[in-house]
Amino acid sequence: MDSIDIVGIGNALVDQEFEVTDQFLSQHNIEKGMMTLIEDAEQEKLIAELAKRGELKKQSGGGSAANSLVGFSQFGGKAFYCCKVADDQAGQFYCEDLENVGITTNTGNQKHEGKTGRCLVMITPDAERTMRTYLGITADLSIAELDEEAIARAEYLYIEGYLVTSPIAREAITRAKEVARANGTKIAMTCSDPAMVKYFRDGIDEILAGGVDVMFCNQEEARILTGTDDVQAALQQLQRHAKLVAITLGKDGALLGDGTRQVAVPGIPVKAVDTNGAGDMFAGAMMFGLVRNYPLSACGLLASHAAASVVSSFGPRLSLDQQQQLLIKLQHEPEFS
Repeated sequence: MDSIDIVGIGNALVDQEFEVTDQFLSQHNIEKGMMTLIEDAEQEKLIAELAKRGELKKQSGGGSAANSLVGFSQFGGKAFYCCKVADDQAGQFYCEDLENVGITTNTGNQKHEGKTGRCLVMITPDAERTMRTYLGITADLSIAELDEEAIARAEYLYIEGYLVTSPIAREAITRAKEVARANGTKIAMTCSDPAMVKYFRDGIDEILAGGVDVMFCNQEEARILTGTDDVQAALQQLQRHAKLVAITLGKDGALLGDGTRQVAVPGIPVKAVDTNGAGDMFAGAMMFGLVRNYPLSACGLLASHAAASVVSSFGPRLSLDQQQQLLIKLQHEPEFS
């Protein structure tokens, strides 16, 4: 059997990106910077409005955990993804998109009726991303979509925070954690979005129950979770739940802590055009560093550079060549020695 570094569990969504103005968001009562779940009819109506304003900038396979695993895989890691797609054109596109970067999935025998999920990503001139998501069949992700044998032999289980909106997905998370703990598989999680922490706090607490090995969140998510604006104090509080905590700070880099030390990761100056996927890439790159046993400072440096590259262009992912060149360049830095 081939080895597996990481098994992810998360939503399967096809991302469609459009450029919009702040005025457009206001006119349509859309809360900026947040992911909001909507129904299919509402999404179709919004797509029609967006199509009047301009071209589709990019379409790609998406989902927070999937984006992280693509980054992880293109650096050279071995990844497996547990998800749910419909037997439709979007589902086929999604699976082929992951397979093309070397990610194995559980979808080989899936022939589900319904509609594969879709995420509309609206990018304002300040590069902020705002999302309207119709989950489609991924809302029904359940224990049936878990590959327990893959989880048992992986080094890490990686859990997407967006799943906490679904009661049956939360049951799947609980089961996946049980399998991981029974087999010595470490557990990593990402909060995914401030809305998850704000409106589904009990679900985030469920993921963290019993502690995890690695936790990713941004500064706003850390503030909501801990009630403090002091990022160092927030880090210390979150370490009660996770052995290693990474708080991303946007253009200011990140703060990492593993219980024995804190590492301030510098931000990389770039002209940001699209922040969609930055946190996902940060997590994927850092997880790659962890499975390769890089020093913590090197993990952070790779993650920060990778995230900065993502925000420099449209879409949540980089090309294989971009990631390989970045890895070659950074391995000469003192953090990697």
